[in-house]
Amino acid sequence: MNITHFFEQMFFHPKWYHAPVMLLLAPFSLLYGTVMFFRRTGSRKQNFGIPIVSVGNLIVGGSGKTPFAIALASRYKNVAIISRGYGRKSKGLVEVSRAGKILVPVEQSGDEAMLMARSLPQASVIVSEDRHRAIGLAKERGAKLILLDDGFNRVEIEKFEILLEPAAIRNPFPFPAGPFREFGWSRKYADLILKEGRDFEREVTYEGLTEKMLLVTAISNPERLEKYLPEGVVSRVYLEDHAYFDEAFLEKKMGACGAKSLLVTEKDHVKMGDFKLPVSQIKLKLNIKEEVFKTIDRYIKSKV
Repeated sequence: MNITHFFEQMFFHPKWYHAPVMLLLAPFSLLYGTVMFFRRTGSRKQNFGIPIVSVGNLIVGGSGKTPFAIALASRYKNVAIISRGYGRKSKGLVEVSRAGKILVPVEQSGDEAMLMARSLPQASVIVSEDRHRAIGLAKERGAKLILLDDGFNRVEIEKFEILLEPAAIRNPFPFPAGPFREFGWSRKYADLILKEGRDFEREVTYEGLTEKMLLVTAISNPERLEKYLPEGVVSRVYLEDHAYFDEAFLEKKMGACGAKSLLVTEKDHVKMGDFKLPVSQIKLKLNIKEEVFKTIDRYIKSKV
């Protein structure tokens, strides 16, 4: 078990042997949470003169932000999604797509931003560490609505806050003893808290399945895929979140386990554009209650 896997287990599926580490790190979690609290309460919010909807979460790891952003953006015209672009090999501001036209390769955009760009033929996607600059560019390009991906901690921006929460949270500590980016009660600052199983549900479909597949993924907490796996998975390769893939390495792994194809998520697949290996896909979309969209629509109309 490597250190990354140990901490992912401690965050999402804690066992008895994680308890001493969690207690040891608890004072650091208290300090971290306190710093984040004062950062949130001490910041002035800037109004950018355009409706901004933030899709975020309080815990690290996947909670459905990307498919939620895709589902939401697909409902509107002249929308721009702004993301930090985790895992990209570029820095600064990068236009990933403009009105659906892809402008850069995945190495410059990062996997999540590229997935959103490919899934939204009418939207624009921008990645930047400086969200203020990205918002300015989106307005210049004619955006009428901005979706801020993973934006809950951007406390200096005035926006409509959506928090996505998993069905169960097993570790309540802030980082580093737990998965929380702030104290759990910071959820009170959200305008809309959506819980999996109550407000939205995952719908999983598959494409190109074969009788023997090698599961390959570079997502946080990869064990969460287990309940969605089809029959035929003969082995697994887990890489760090946002990591890129080596085709020759995966071909060797396929040969060693007798796999006929790679089984990957859509987020992984965008980083396999030139691969010659056969690929099977796990596709995810969210079924979101209509009342959620109505609430967001009311906010947008109030700002127009």
